[in-house]
Amino acid sequence: MNLRAQDAAQQAAGRARARMVERLRAQGIADERVLAAMMQIPRHCFVEEGLAYSAYDDTPLPIGHQQTISQPFVVARMIELLRAGRELGRTLEVGAGCGYQAAVLSCLASEVYAVERIRALLDRARENLRPLRLPNVRLKCADGNLGLPEAAPFDTIVVAAASPEVPPALKAQLAPGGRLMIPVGAGDQRLVMIERQGNVFKETRLEAVRFVPLLSGTE
Repeated sequence: MNLRAQDAAQQAAGRARARMVERLRAQGIADERVLAAMMQIPRHCFVEEGLAYSAYDDTPLPIGHQQTISQPFVVARMIELLRAGRELGRTLEVGAGCGYQAAVLSCLASEVYAVERIRALLDRARENLRPLRLPNVRLKCADGNLGLPEAAPFDTIVVAAASPEVPPALKAQLAPGGRLMIPVGAGDQRLVMIERQGNVFKETRLEAVRFVPLLSGTE
């Protein structure tokens, strides 16, 4: 692709990203810093080239290994809820996938630790993130059910896969005053936010969602 074609493609992607952000605003996302982060990160760079035309649609897209990149509204909604009235601080993402949500989080958190159990996906996330040169993102292949104890505690934990219950290790790695967002349920799933107040964990059930399951082990 010559420079003129590259420039035209970048401009088209920028316009599609702007339309996505306006749609998110119309859907109720009101945190301007979240919207700015969604505008900054080029989602089309995190999906297969053949799906780039759909990158800014409000839909999940396959990224291989029976995994998906979450729809933009769900990414924005989860982060907005986690940010409400506070900063994200030191953040753990469970289920890095292709690296997109880690990139968005990097615009809003002081540090982002993203774990992914599938090594091939983690390698792809590294490739996707490399051109963005994000100094505050660290990736590791690990079982997300176990969190990342060597980097704990975390002010924020966000899980991009559904579990029948909240993994105890994740609750234990949440800092006092911290928040954990996770889809919970085997069939019907709902977002659940856990807020740690000392040694008390307050649980709030939110809207229905649909995520791939949170599995154990690495591969």
